[in-house]
Amino acid sequence: MQLLLRYSLIGLILFSATPLVAADAESLLQEMEDRLYGDTAIIKLAMVVGNRRGERRMEMESYSSGRDRNFIKITYPAKDRGITFLKIDNGLWQYVPRIEKIIKIPAAMMLQSWMGSDFSNDDLVRESLLSRDYHSSISAEDDETWTLELTARAEAPVVWGRLLVVLSREHLLPLRVDYYDEENQLIRTLEYSRYSEMGGRIYPARWFMQPREAGQEERWTRIDVMEAAFDLDIPEETFSKRALKRLSR
Repeated sequence: MQLLLRYSLIGLILFSATPLVAADAESLLQEMEDRLYGDTAIIKLAMVVGNRRGERRMEMESYSSGRDRNFIKITYPAKDRGITFLKIDNGLWQYVPRIEKIIKIPAAMMLQSWMGSDFSNDDLVRESLLSRDYHSSISAEDDETWTLELTARAEAPVVWGRLLVVLSREHLLPLRVDYYDEENQLIRTLEYSRYSEMGGRIYPARWFMQPREAGQEERWTRIDVMEAAFDLDIPEETFSKRALKRLSR
């Protein structure tokens, strides 16, 4: 019944001539997350980290179930091949084949760079939980977009004080996310583009993260989604600490 009600609200937002969106920002945010992640997702992607000195490319496979479980395996380059990551709820573990050791990533390291990119360890844990950790409202709209303003809930242990999400009316998917710290300084921008059909749905095939802090403007990280499948069965054992080593091969 709740799912039916939510989709009914989205239908009203999309097709009613009356501007109802101001009361439904949280429904829009939840719908955006559903379309980005599905119940499950299997994604093959390339991550390119760049600066003025050059670029570095990685390839990986990502398996996710719901909002709280994610498994990632690095497949390229050879020196990193077989490194795996496991997210369960707010916990994050890494397996490094070279030393044959599973490492628990502590809370103090959550803001550190993930594999040298402009994404952080915290992104792996919290990026798909915006609807849980933030209050949302409509701050602007036009014929093509809504801009959602997200402010952190008092009880949420989040990094960002505020986010602005520019949401496409056509696909109910993000076009841009601006990340602000607790002092309301813009720290980075994530842009989504190259929308195409993947796994039976429209999906952004390119994600581009750009730091905005002084001295970091020449850095960037690009994610190119090569393949994606959604709402398929993923074995439960994929999301276990045993899988970190077993699936690294």
